[in-house]
Order: sequence, then C-alpha cells, then structure tokens
Amino acid sequence: MIKKITQVTLLSVLFIGVTTLNILGLPLAKDTTGVDGVEMCAMENSVFEHGETAVYTLYYKMGPMWIAAGTATFNVLERDNDFRLSAVGTTFPGYEWVFKVEDKFESHVSKETLLPHTAIRDISEGNYKLWDKIHFDQENLTAEYHRGKTSDNTKMKPYDLEGCMHDVLSIIYFTRNIDFAKFETGDSFPVSIFLDKETYNLNVKYEGEEDNVKVKGLGRFNTIKFSPQLIGGNVFDADSQMEIFATNDDNKLPLMINSPLKVGSVRAILTEYNGLKYDLTSQLK
Repeated sequence: MIKKITQVTLLSVLFIGVTTLNILGLPLAKDTTGVDGVEMCAMENSVFEHGETAVYTLYYKMGPMWIAAGTATFNVLERDNDFRLSAVGTTFPGYEWVFKVEDKFESHVSKETLLPHTAIRDISEGNYKLWDKIHFDQENLTAEYHRGKTSDNTKMKPYDLEGCMHDVLSIIYFTRNIDFAKFETGDSFPVSIFLDKETYNLNVKYEGEEDNVKVKGLGRFNTIKFSPQLIGGNVFDADSQMEIFATNDDNKLPLMINSPLKVGSVRAILTEYNGLKYDLTSQLK
C-alpha cells in the first residue's frame, strides 16, 4: 500500500494534486475569466524572475509519524521570448528501499501570456518509466503529444484542446501572478491542465488570508490559503481538501502543502529559496 500511495502522490502533491490516475478534477468552466474579470488565458509576469530557486522537503505520514521521503527543487531560467521552468524530484537514499523516485519536469512558457508552448516529463518511479513531450499550439487549440519509455522511442498523437491549456508546472507560476486582492474568501477560479492524454479541469478555492502560520525550519508567515477540491477514489476520500499556503506578499511563494490520503497524509514544506524577485515581507520577525 505505501508503495502505491508514494507513486501517485509523493511529487504530484506539489503540482496542485494532479495525478496520472484521473482522480482529480471538476467540470470545465467554459468561461476563461476568473473573479472580477481576471483573465485566465493570459497573464503578465510580475512575481518571479530569472534565477529563482525553491526547494521543498516531501513528507509522508502513516500513523503518528511524519517520514521525510524526498525533495523537489524548482528553478526559473529566463530566455529571449520565454521562461524555462523546471522541477526535479527525488527520494532520499534512506527511503529508496521503499520506493525510488527520480522525476524531472520542464515547461517553456510565453513571456506574453505565461501559457506553455512545450512541456517535458522524464519519470522514473520504481520500475515505471515514462518520457513525454507536449507541443502546445495555444492559438489553434491543438497539441502534439509524444510519449514513450525514453526520448528515443516515442509515438506522437495530435489532440484538440478545449481552451487555453497548462501543464502541471506552468499552472503553478501562472497562479502566483493572479491578483488575489480582487478575490473574496470563498471565491473559486478554474484551471485546465493537459496531462497523460487527458484534460484535467479543476476549480481552486481561495480561502483568504491566514496569519502567523508556522513553517518548519523557516519560522512564521502571514499567508494566503487555497483549497483545490479532491475527488474521492483510490487515493482520496470524498470531500477531502488539499491545503496550499503561500506567502502573503508580492512573491506569493508556496510555503506548505497538506494533502490527506485514504491511508496517511502527504506534506511538502519549503526549506530553501534563492533569487526571489521581492523580499519576503510576509515573514514575521
């Protein structure tokens, strides 16, 4: 049981709960505007910059114990016309006897819209191997999906998209740029993600501000909180809620993610950061 849970949640918890098991998602909101006219198909970046790095420790809880299982490291590289976003997740050596993970995610997003034009995954989880690459044509709402066990052995299949589309990495940086000052507590916004030949449609609920939140190893922060809804299935109970806490300042940097499971829980906690665009004014002295 622990191996199966680790496979589907250890890293995906950082990618807003989207997994390869079709266990998340809500009906697509065809309107692409969010609250008070927030446009969900185009966003100007004002939050992150070249050189930003964020490192998270991933924990798994069974019974009363939290076990540090691995890390996920996020990086931003600015190029002429786009940003190259990357994330690498690995299990700690002491955890590999249970389940070894080495996953790499990459997303190339337009500077004009923050929508992706290319997304790449290189997945190694136990005996499971996957390499895939998506070429997005956001204007014509199509995608070319290349998939195989390695980059040298893939098959391509075209897909029609239902609207502007993200991958599991681009949506994190897009969401950080939303102006939540326009939101009321309880408002939701839609996101659409293409993953594993499927479109995942998810509503994310804004839970408002939560002050003086303790983050292990970093101290206390004033935060903003979100709750993507989880759909009951093999991994999550019905009506469970994931919690995402981000800094309540201009960075809107994710600090902590909590996600319940049918057996245990998973948690991701920010442990290191570098190259932020703004000071962390939300950190309490």
